[in-house]
Amino acid sequence: MKAFVLAAGLGTRLGYLTNNKPKALVEYREKTLLQWVIEKLKNEGFTQIIINIHHFGEQIIQFIEANNSFGLNIYFSDERAMLLDTGGAILHASHLLSDTSDILIYNVDILSNISLEKLVNYHLRNNALATLSLSKRNSSRQLLFNTNFELKAWKNIQTNQIKGKYSEGLDAFSFNGIHIISNQIFRQITESGKFSIIDLYLRLAENQSILGYYTPEYYFRDMGKLADLME
Repeated sequence: MKAFVLAAGLGTRLGYLTNNKPKALVEYREKTLLQWVIEKLKNEGFTQIIINIHHFGEQIIQFIEANNSFGLNIYFSDERAMLLDTGGAILHASHLLSDTSDILIYNVDILSNISLEKLVNYHLRNNALATLSLSKRNSSRQLLFNTNFELKAWKNIQTNQIKGKYSEGLDAFSFNGIHIISNQIFRQITESGKFSIIDLYLRLAENQSILGYYTPEYYFRDMGKLADLME
């Protein structure tokens, strides 16, 4: 299984820290966010990693080369011409990803001690098209699942905007930015250019298995916000 690290974002929520560097190279405890993610993936057995780049993308390439790719096979999906959002990024990188049966997708600004092995096993055991890691935390945007942890809808708590098939009795969770997709998803993407992976999941969830994986025992922290990083 390959891992796809999403590192192309502008990092605007980190304010001045990303004025002259990409979010992926912002440091926490003397390591860049990218290094934290790469070391976690390596420790859990991943040997092939694709990283998408846009904002100060050349710095990420130089960082990987300076560290001898951390002893792994690391490739780049270049989005410097246009930032594509998560859905578009996955489609853009399909030539690097579709030769493996399943792909782990990991946001570079997520710090977590989740067992990726257990997440992978859950995904494979349920033969899901996609599996999303979830938690219960305060978030303005929530994913809604039925009792079988099948994705049904999305809701903006502040505006009450709803996407998907909403019904009473659905349970709300926050998406952790860690998910797994089957390579079969590439056959079902009709979108092009820049598009949201959540919108894609909601469309496919109408007749495909898009599952949630709720793991309250694990720690998740979004390090993409300046206040959270400082805390």
